[in-house]
Amino acid sequence: MNYKKHFSIIWMAIVNANYEFLMVHVGTNGRASDAGLFSELEFFERLKKKDLGIPEAEQLPGYDPKMPYVLVADDAFPLMENIMKPYSHTTMKEEEIIFNYRLSRARRIVENVFGILTSRFRILLRTINLSPEKVTTIVLTCCYLHNYLRQMRDTQMHIVTEASIGQTISESANLDELAPTIIRNSSNAAKEIRDKFCHYFYTVGAVPWQNKMLGKYIAKMCFI
Repeated sequence: MNYKKHFSIIWMAIVNANYEFLMVHVGTNGRASDAGLFSELEFFERLKKKDLGIPEAEQLPGYDPKMPYVLVADDAFPLMENIMKPYSHTTMKEEEIIFNYRLSRARRIVENVFGILTSRFRILLRTINLSPEKVTTIVLTCCYLHNYLRQMRDTQMHIVTEASIGQTISESANLDELAPTIIRNSSNAAKEIRDKFCHYFYTVGAVPWQNKMLGKYIAKMCFI
């Protein structure tokens, strides 16, 4: 789940683990606040009303509490029962740092999709000298074609690997840094869900490489 500013137009996308777009909103003026825009979308209202057809909560492997399906987001979005964002305080426990790292890895799927999209449809890499309405049509068309090609298992589709992520994203995606959301009234239920995911990643859901990457992640955060 991410925002991208494209030539004074903001577009928001939600993707799945198969590098496909599930929802795309295009056309809002680039001067609009990211957080303010999200709170005005029909998607946000339907999410609050639990009207998006999100599957019921299920148990994670080896973990008793049933956990909800969630969208993986960053600080531009509010923490909600179905939206997980990183811990934002500067002094974090080790398990919270690991949670943030695991969350950032999941968000790479979104960044990879933007990289694949712009690499395939090169028109998105330059200024489009058309009206906002036509630009919106072009962006949406590119997203539809991307999904079609993905579903057809195009053999030329480039899946970004761990080793090539940095180069591909820096050259193709051009994702903007997003300002933290001004929506601060995260419910206690949402915070509890995030804490449970945090505990899961630190215990039964831990993977061998997360502790090896912990030091690198801490060093990276020190330079942000």
